[in-house]
Amino acid sequence: MKIALAQLNPVVGDIDGNCLRLIETVRHLNGAVDLVVFSELYLAGYPPRDLLAEPWFLDKVREGIQRIVDESKNFGDTGVLFGAPVRTGDSTGLGLFNSALLAYQGNLLFTQHKSLLPTYDVFDEARYFDEARSIAALPFKHEILGISICEDAWNDPELWQKRIYPFDPVAELVKQGATVLINISASPFYLGKDAIRYRLIHNHARKHQRPFIFVNQVGGNDELVFDGRSMAFDRDGNPTALLPAFVEDVRIIDSDHLNGGQTFKEQDRIEALYYALVLGIRDYLRKCGFKKAAIGLSGGIDSALVCALAAEAIGPENVIGIAMPSRFSAEESTTLAQKLAANLNVGIHVVPIETAYTAYLTTLASLGVDASTVSVTLENIQARIRGNFLMALSNEVGAIVLSTGNKSELAMGYCTLYGDMVGGLAVISDVPKTMVYALSRYINREREIIPDRIITRPPSAELRPNQTDQDTLPPYDILDRILVEHIENHRSLAEITALGFDPTVVAWVLKTVSRNEYKRRQAAPGFKVTSRAFGLGRRMPIAAKYQF
Repeated sequence: MKIALAQLNPVVGDIDGNCLRLIETVRHLNGAVDLVVFSELYLAGYPPRDLLAEPWFLDKVREGIQRIVDESKNFGDTGVLFGAPVRTGDSTGLGLFNSALLAYQGNLLFTQHKSLLPTYDVFDEARYFDEARSIAALPFKHEILGISICEDAWNDPELWQKRIYPFDPVAELVKQGATVLINISASPFYLGKDAIRYRLIHNHARKHQRPFIFVNQVGGNDELVFDGRSMAFDRDGNPTALLPAFVEDVRIIDSDHLNGGQTFKEQDRIEALYYALVLGIRDYLRKCGFKKAAIGLSGGIDSALVCALAAEAIGPENVIGIAMPSRFSAEESTTLAQKLAANLNVGIHVVPIETAYTAYLTTLASLGVDASTVSVTLENIQARIRGNFLMALSNEVGAIVLSTGNKSELAMGYCTLYGDMVGGLAVISDVPKTMVYALSRYINREREIIPDRIITRPPSAELRPNQTDQDTLPPYDILDRILVEHIENHRSLAEITALGFDPTVVAWVLKTVSRNEYKRRQAAPGFKVTSRAFGLGRRMPIAAKYQF
């Protein structure tokens, strides 16, 4: 059986557009395959979130399904397998299934609902869907298809070290006689996940001695970036098709002649991070209707990195930089911002904030604010002036503001609400500072794009005389290791201290992370690129008191 793996980039909510892309993809294959496989919830786009609670949206989905079924009359002997939400017909919860549907020659030939509903990290599927009440293998042409949906394939004891679900849908499909296993998925990216997925699907194919086809979504949707990396394996677990990361692709395989020969190579982490962020920016702007982006360029590494990523994502002609020096800014900072802009061919405005800052000092005196020393109040005023200028530029030219804070700063609250936190997208909010340096060096791998001096000079907010980040924070190499252990590995104060860190430093870091939850709750959305990002995947209380 010839099967096409259609790794496409759907737009959430765009039923008509997604439907049209599906039809065009199948037509382009011109009857050369027996089956075309699309990703999980392809018709609605993933994740549709609370659109699933809107009756009008579900009506549009139903119409889209019927359109594909009707159109399948024109696909000859080619079947189409795609994902969509389907009403259950009763009133349990929202009354929905997460389903895989097979349209063939004008008929809805088969529907399989998802059995395992993830409710961890960024996933909240039990909020929307009911579990499948049964599963069945499907005889189709000369094969018997075992169709599963994303999490249905993740009940692997080798992966989790213990079974997290009492039921294994893949094993049940094999028991029912499936000769080819197919999993349609919307599995979001984080660093290292491509190797985890590869091992997962490889294990299934080898264990069950069945060819296994895995089709994953690609593209950025809100905080999530989907890397694709769809794949096919022969019955011995050898890869026979490995689709690329971060781009759309359609690949044809033949289940009768699946032979190994492909070699899986885990993506270089920094290279993968680069392409994930570029894709995330491009899709976020495209799907939200923005054509331009505005960035405050401080002469520091974070804003330089975001500017370089944005220029690659949407073209330098669509990126506007604005340098806003204050009385505390080194002249070098503005010079470096201008050099960066020239290297990237990005337009830049230099707008000193001294006049505005002086006006604020005069006005704030009536509130009793002492301007004789540079307090935190006055540091934040400078950041908020810059935020106002950025948002004014955004309003004037219709550009989305990209905020430039990294994960280390966001964790520690080393940022100003309504100041450097303003914007519509926090590009590197899940990128630790040490990784910011690595990513900047990657960008400079062939030539100097980010001026080397930006990378080597001590980081500073430049909000008071002779300020550096390390006046307030531990060295970033130590801070980032503590944050990984606490945020991603869920370790307590005692457990982190036992790894050899200074207990006083660890206690201060953990307390500071907790104290700044209120800031993060108000931050712009940012892309998830680590195993646990702030936001959807880490929902901590604000008004709380607890011991680590």
